[in-house]
Amino acid sequence: MALAVGIFVAALAVIASERVDRTKVALVGAMLVLVTQTIEQEVAIEAIDWNTIGLLAGMMLIVRLTETTGIYTYLAIKAGQLARGRPFLVVLALAGSTALLSAFLDNLTTVLLIVPITFLLADALDIDPIPLVLIEVITSNIGGTATLIGDPPNIMIAGATGLSFVDFIVNLAPIAFVTFLVVTGLLYLAFRPRLEIAPEARDRVMELDARKSIEDPEELRRALPVLIGTILLFFVHKPLHLEPATVALLGATVLLLLTKQSVENALSRIEWPTLFFFIGLFVMVGALEETGAIEEVAQGIADVTGGDRTAELLGITWVSALGSGIVDNIPFTATMIPVVEQLQGGASGDDAYWWALALGACFGGNLTLIAAAANVAAAGMAERSGRPIGFVEFLKVGAPVTLLSMVLATGYIALRYL
Repeated sequence: MALAVGIFVAALAVIASERVDRTKVALVGAMLVLVTQTIEQEVAIEAIDWNTIGLLAGMMLIVRLTETTGIYTYLAIKAGQLARGRPFLVVLALAGSTALLSAFLDNLTTVLLIVPITFLLADALDIDPIPLVLIEVITSNIGGTATLIGDPPNIMIAGATGLSFVDFIVNLAPIAFVTFLVVTGLLYLAFRPRLEIAPEARDRVMELDARKSIEDPEELRRALPVLIGTILLFFVHKPLHLEPATVALLGATVLLLLTKQSVENALSRIEWPTLFFFIGLFVMVGALEETGAIEEVAQGIADVTGGDRTAELLGITWVSALGSGIVDNIPFTATMIPVVEQLQGGASGDDAYWWALALGACFGGNLTLIAAAANVAAAGMAERSGRPIGFVEFLKVGAPVTLLSMVLATGYIALRYL
């Protein structure tokens, strides 16, 4: 356990220093836990969330193949024109769209679709895209909190408890909506100096003819139905018993069959460093799980709270936020579920315990760059565009946002469940 924790902490420190590429660090960390036999290879392979990897690869392919048509430039211009080039309206439109789509698709898919449009819109308005991307990532994690399908921790909780889609909306959507409004407003104020749009840039965007940005109409006619069909399929993947990765890879496969672009060209545009970063991270976290390090943290809640309901609910919320922010909210939630089951009393127990876990895990996803899949995916796209987001840069925004979100969540739990 000490070795697994030591390797993970060292890797986290090097990533935070930003002196070595984070993908290299993650792969070295993964190799160390394997070579030292801290985790067996078979267990390490099982620890990798292949659904996340498949979803990322499929959506990257879809985005890259459709990008050549000019459709994202078209959408970026239209978004800028609808917002009339006003910074606040631009932020509100992007943040609102991201949060809403994250609630009904999932936050990772939404970020993969929205971020490319954001870079194009920022270029058109001649502003720094990074504040917009950071706002989108944070609001995607907040929006994903609102529903059963919005964020992986909620999906895992639903699978373990049988709580319904409506249960999640009734209990989590109110606080997610309030948190979205507060956080978006404060982030806009914080980033306002970096979002000033020159009058000439605003006029230039308003004068653009969005239709001229469509570079290949014939390719668009083939690709657009696949893109729309894939997004619609995400909304109904649960009733169809299809995993999100299956939907994304299905869309990518159909698009590869229809496009005139070569397979080699399409595959070369996948952000492989991001995928391998995830693989390395999953293996290191798998070692923490396998050696019982995460379970020790989770079990500590039960020991410290001593059976007091208020202490248990708030303890679950805050420990889940901190643990999810440091490790990753998917494996931490998986480890916390049996602990929460024990604390809340089983099938006939108090559902407030599950809402405490969901709020902590989902809001904790905003703490660090590695806390949620959407964060890492956005950072990968930013790096590919030549505007990397550093670990510390994200932490400076994510930490205060997470603290504020958790204060709001604590007040909500106190008012509604205590």
